[in-house]
Amino acid sequence: MSLFPARGGLVILITLCIALTLTILPLPESVREFRPQWVALVLIYWCMALPHRVGVGFGFSFGILLDVLTGTLLGQHALGLSVVAFATVKLHQRVRVFPLWQQSLVVLVLLVVEHLLALWVMGAINERPPGLIYWAVPPIGALLWPWVFVVLRDLRRRFHVR
Repeated sequence: MSLFPARGGLVILITLCIALTLTILPLPESVREFRPQWVALVLIYWCMALPHRVGVGFGFSFGILLDVLTGTLLGQHALGLSVVAFATVKLHQRVRVFPLWQQSLVVLVLLVVEHLLALWVMGAINERPPGLIYWAVPPIGALLWPWVFVVLRDLRRRFHVR
């Protein structure tokens, strides 16, 4: 897992930091529950595009950062993003050949898994379970996937990230 700037490692870190920023960006109360899982979407892309460089370690590290930034239980997002990164790295050769609409379905499943793990952690610490609106976020992420994919692919090609 090398992050040499000559090979575009800085681009990977910057995109993940932008995803963290989008996650903590203040939003009106009426749309706060519909905030996409930006870090998970960007992590899925990089794990799919460069599985030899981005994997479970990135998922765990940025999950811990996300836990600290959002004030959740330390390790809650780290667990979910690590599992998502592991599954994406294991399935990357199959999923990369799918058209974008089929990739969106796979991304939907991965985002639901991340949400289920977060829900499991909430239950383990006796936190009050969220309402049904909680389940609106993974489909929003799946709908955003084609645009996330195209933007990150363009960045990867422009900066020759290998």
